[in-house]
Amino acid sequence: MAARARKSKKIEYVTNERAVIKKTGIDIGFLATVILLVVLGLIMVFSASYPSANFRYGNGLYFISRQAMWAGLGAVAMFFAAKFDYRQYRKLLVPIMIATFVMLVLVLVSSPIKGARRWLGFGSFSFQPSEFAKISIIIFLAAVLADAKEKVKDIKYLFKFGVIIALALGLLLLEPHYSVCIIICLVIAIMLLVAGFPPKYFIAAALILVPIAIFLAFGADYRADRLAYYIDPFQDKQGKGWQIIQSLYAIGSGGFFGLGFGNSRQKFMYVSEPQNDFIFAIICEELGLIGAFVVIALFGVLIWRGIKIAVNAPDNFGSLLVVGIMSLVGVQTFLNIAVVTKMIPTTGISLPFFSAGGSSLVFLMGAMGMVLNVSSHKRQVISVK
Repeated sequence: MAARARKSKKIEYVTNERAVIKKTGIDIGFLATVILLVVLGLIMVFSASYPSANFRYGNGLYFISRQAMWAGLGAVAMFFAAKFDYRQYRKLLVPIMIATFVMLVLVLVSSPIKGARRWLGFGSFSFQPSEFAKISIIIFLAAVLADAKEKVKDIKYLFKFGVIIALALGLLLLEPHYSVCIIICLVIAIMLLVAGFPPKYFIAAALILVPIAIFLAFGADYRADRLAYYIDPFQDKQGKGWQIIQSLYAIGSGGFFGLGFGNSRQKFMYVSEPQNDFIFAIICEELGLIGAFVVIALFGVLIWRGIKIAVNAPDNFGSLLVVGIMSLVGVQTFLNIAVVTKMIPTTGISLPFFSAGGSSLVFLMGAMGMVLNVSSHKRQVISVK
């Protein structure tokens, strides 16, 4: 009788509480941080780009007007992504991946720009398929890992899905776009760790990937030169060491409080393309250590809010989707700042929300909309009386 009573009590407990997915409002803190980063990015693009835009195009507003237009399109993308149920991406997974591979193949037959084939489209409406590939691979991997459960520890299970990702990375290498491949690989590693992939397998992967990375690093003269001039950029300070030297001058001259907004000296044709990959150097010069800390802190707040959204996500897919997107922001931010401050060799990695670039900003803001949609669905435990 006692055993029967305990059993009935257990059944009553289970039926009296259950988890449901409740539609709530979006994460306002996350949205506010995104808006603040976009606004600061526009302000800094205006300041950093004015001299070079005036010199090259006779219009100091050339870059900021384009960036503002892309920010507007990005806001539209973020709005629709925030309204679109993120769970539908799993149903659209096949079309998304097909579109990704079609674009990655088409870009290989496009006209090269500075020795690389990375752009599709025409004129001002060109975009980089690699930006779309970043998001689509995150969606794909989140869907695969969400269903894996304990199978995530089985290499054979993940291998067949890994082949698809490897094919996408191979097409990106053919462009070539090595920096995007590095970013995607690091994001994949973070998502696998979060999903429960055994860390010991990363050692085996490193034994394979490190030799490949070394081969790629020294496989072309210009990449070998980058490593040589990274170690000592002053051996050719008027040539291949110029960019990083001018970046360090900009950072150093900013001091604690900076020279003041708009007062950068290095943006006057010293730092090449100051509105793009090296915009953080101009931030440091004009806003100083304080301004640089504020920008980094904002990225920290964004990632922290993203982690909270991932933890409270109603399912594994939503959680892993947010983890992937926030890892993308975190990895890209770290690598960009590392390049600008000479922590790692120079490579083309933009600073999210800040670097001028249309397609990257639109896709990034669209991804922020995905995170906002996940934040509007929460798992809650309710009592059933």
